Amino acid sequence: MAREFIVPGQIITGAGALNMAEGALKQFGKKAMIVTDQVMIDLGNCAKVETALKNQGIEYTIYSEIAGEPTDIMIENGLKKYREESCEFLVALGGGSPIDSMKAIGSLVKNGGNISDYMGKVIETEMPPMVAIPTTAGTGSEATQFTIITDTKKDIKMLLKGKSLMPTLAISDPQFTMTAPPKITAATGLDALCHAVEAYTSRQAQTLSDTFALSAVKRIFKYLPAAFHDGKNEEARIEMAVAALEAGIAFNNASVTLIHGMSRPIGALFHVAHGLSNAMLMKECLSFALSGAYDRFGELGRSIGVAAAEDSDQEASEKFLAAVIALTEELETPTLEQFGIDKEAFFNVIEKMAYDAMDSGSPQNTKREISQADVEQMYRNLW
Repeated sequence: MAREFIVPGQIITGAGALNMAEGALKQFGKKAMIVTDQVMIDLGNCAKVETALKNQGIEYTIYSEIAGEPTDIMIENGLKKYREESCEFLVALGGGSPIDSMKAIGSLVKNGGNISDYMGKVIETEMPPMVAIPTTAGTGSEATQFTIITDTKKDIKMLLKGKSLMPTLAISDPQFTMTAPPKITAATGLDALCHAVEAYTSRQAQTLSDTFALSAVKRIFKYLPAAFHDGKNEEARIEMAVAALEAGIAFNNASVTLIHGMSRPIGALFHVAHGLSNAMLMKECLSFALSGAYDRFGELGRSIGVAAAEDSDQEASEKFLAAVIALTEELETPTLEQFGIDKEAFFNVIEKMAYDAMDSGSPQNTKREISQADVEQMYRNLW
């Protein structure tokens, strides 16, 4: 069966990627809006992007109101600034939140309206050129047709999609990930692992997505611990930047499964960062998914060297799961309770969270039949 495989229009990776990309920036317009957060300004990362634009004679304005995970209000304010400043293209600098925000702002430039109008629809509107510069090795948003925005009125995280949301240019330069602290390195790295594992074990997996997913899983197990324990390890940072990009390309074409479906409601209701809530769910969700795809999980176990060729698929799968659990523990992933979530408040919204998770469609990509009752039980098991 024929399948489409979607990647960003242009990708520049490796040390010095931003310098190499300068010439490409000039073709996008005379004025850019940089979508970022205050931390990127304080760290001096934004100044590096400003210099690249100045070197090409490109004017710019900065929208730095992406505080935490993006909401419809942030998108509305960003669109207003983009129009008031007569910008011609967008540059996102940061983790998944600024990049997702850039996509959402871009989707409203031509037709206006509210980002919530696109809930349940495929975004096909004409977009301004978009440049994505990730500063964490995790979300892979620089390589996907997805954006996650919180609808503040309905208190849900909207997963919005459309090929037009693909960045025109993705610049993966490890100099920007060097500033990520250990906790961010861990959460975003485990997010990338979720992307790769879910893509490889999804019902929608295909040959090319498998290639990227397997490569990402192997890189992450080899280099994420090193990046976590020593943030100045340039080799580990470079390899993790590549792994995040690979994982993003993989799940962009194969979709995600149970972990992401259950993660979004936790993030929306309890304000847990996306990568961290994914990491919290890995043990429980993969334990459920394992029996539906022993062959796939077994291959992952062999690929990272924790399972031998003579191991059965089930044995290799269980060894892979054990390796995932050990990695989350090494990276000091907190439980919901350790994070500070109130158990009673959590249990009071389990039914809503399970409904929202199933409504997203992601859990149904799991290679095991799953019901809302199953999801509710997994939420309870987290305690």
